[in-house]
Amino acid sequence: MTVYAPRPAAPLLHLLQLCSQSLPVGAYSYSQGLEAAMHAGRVHDEVTARDWIIQMLDQVVARFEAPITLRLIAAFTVRDARCVRYWTDFFIAARDSAEFRAETLQMGYSLGKLLPELVPDQAALTDLLPPLSELPFPTALAAAAVALQVNDDDALLGMLFSWAENQVLACVKSVPLGQVAGQRLLLSLGEPIEHAAQTARQLPDDALSNWTPGLSLMSMQHEVQYSRLYRS
Repeated sequence: MTVYAPRPAAPLLHLLQLCSQSLPVGAYSYSQGLEAAMHAGRVHDEVTARDWIIQMLDQVVARFEAPITLRLIAAFTVRDARCVRYWTDFFIAARDSAEFRAETLQMGYSLGKLLPELVPDQAALTDLLPPLSELPFPTALAAAAVALQVNDDDALLGMLFSWAENQVLACVKSVPLGQVAGQRLLLSLGEPIEHAAQTARQLPDDALSNWTPGLSLMSMQHEVQYSRLYRS
């Protein structure tokens, strides 16, 4: 009879799965405004790509998406359905262009459909999810992290790294940057990612903000851009 040892690495392996670009949620088809910045000439080489990613990381992800994901993780951990719904609705309401709203709902829908396969024995947790048509990606990601027993600090860093990696891949394909330049760029984002995680942990509710009117206008322009590779 085969005897299996305990699995201390399981949460780490689950984290790697959730952060993988092969997770079938379609993240690779979105640039989150980066393609519009490239079209406008604001991002055109490695230096400007890094500047753009760090600004987005600091002004949007660290101050809004990441802290809301942390709040959702906390809500799922204690099975607080009211809190899950509040932060879910709050996040969707803050999507300030049609394509940003469509992006998070499509990715949330895809991960929500996958969750019963990933965690078939967690019905008590997945029952807290809103309907798939109203499920943004941070809510689905938070539910998956809790169901797979990934601790909140690791889940936060994984979410930030996955976001940054997707931005770098968009730059590699579309600036374009070479593969070595892309890896150099990703490596250089380690400290900004750690700083973003620290910011996300410290912000009180009334300090959350995704106020970036320039990005909002770029996203609206991108919706009618004649030629594009990405859906946002």
